[in-house]
Amino acid sequence: MKHVSLALAAASVLLAIDSAQAQETIRVGWTIPAEESKYWMMRRPQEFPDLGKKYKIEWSQFQGTSPMAQALAAGALDCATQGVLPIGQGMVNNSYQVYVVAQHVGERPGSFSVYWAVKDDSPIKTVADLKGKTVGISVIGGGTQGPFDLMLKKNGVDPSKDIKLVEVGFSLSEDALRSGRVDAVNMNQPFAARAEAKGGVRKLFALSEAVPNIVHIVEACRKDFVDKNPELVKAYVRDLTLGMKKATSNRAETLKVVNEVLKAPVEVLDTYLLKPNDFAREPGAAPNFAGIQAMFDTYAETGLLGKKLDASTLKHPTIVAPME
Repeated sequence: MKHVSLALAAASVLLAIDSAQAQETIRVGWTIPAEESKYWMMRRPQEFPDLGKKYKIEWSQFQGTSPMAQALAAGALDCATQGVLPIGQGMVNNSYQVYVVAQHVGERPGSFSVYWAVKDDSPIKTVADLKGKTVGISVIGGGTQGPFDLMLKKNGVDPSKDIKLVEVGFSLSEDALRSGRVDAVNMNQPFAARAEAKGGVRKLFALSEAVPNIVHIVEACRKDFVDKNPELVKAYVRDLTLGMKKATSNRAETLKVVNEVLKAPVEVLDTYLLKPNDFAREPGAAPNFAGIQAMFDTYAETGLLGKKLDASTLKHPTIVAPME
């Protein structure tokens, strides 16, 4: 019995150690582009005193926010980059619940806004001229579709009947437009800057004309994980805050960091990154909950969400950027 007791005690100690170690690590999903605070944390970890010492991050790259939403719902990730629509869908379906702890990029007056482009010589001059045309969008049912649908409806175009909507990833948008596979297509950075530099394309409309102050991507953490590991998440949010400050205050180094992650030439990045023709970044990575609410309302209005939602439920009482 004594040996059994010792074995059980040893097992309990090991279990406690494993549990403690598990709580020191946070599993984080990321994608490209526009996550400079995370890129700094990944490529310049020595700039973050707690990272790798008081806590660790297990980084996982994804091809977009939708797969990360699935990973959050499955419990495979603790925190991840998210668009507003997947968060709303999770709330409606009760598939996963999150806190929005930080924001990566959004839009505000004067900043870059995702836009739809046509060729210079295209007969399409107005949104109404899109009737009967083939239009590209990055993801059908994705975060930009709500404002896109709203813009079309405001101009007498039924997005479900009057156009042929096809998926075209942002990196392929320019080629799809120039080759004639689509008549109009959405443009995002850095691909918009590249296309503009070559010439021959023009902006038809931007999402900001339908919904101002759009929130594009935020950092979301599972509510159950935050509630169980508040100190771990606080450390992470403090570093996201610090990462955003470093990204916006040291543009020269940020160009190098983003180059290492995106593999895009610094010369190309320099044409837009952290300039007026780039997305807006909130001071200290603070989430724009008013903007999230406006997007929830747009998604409900256009049928992408089955009911109205309250964005205030996404805000933790104490764990939200900026944190120092």
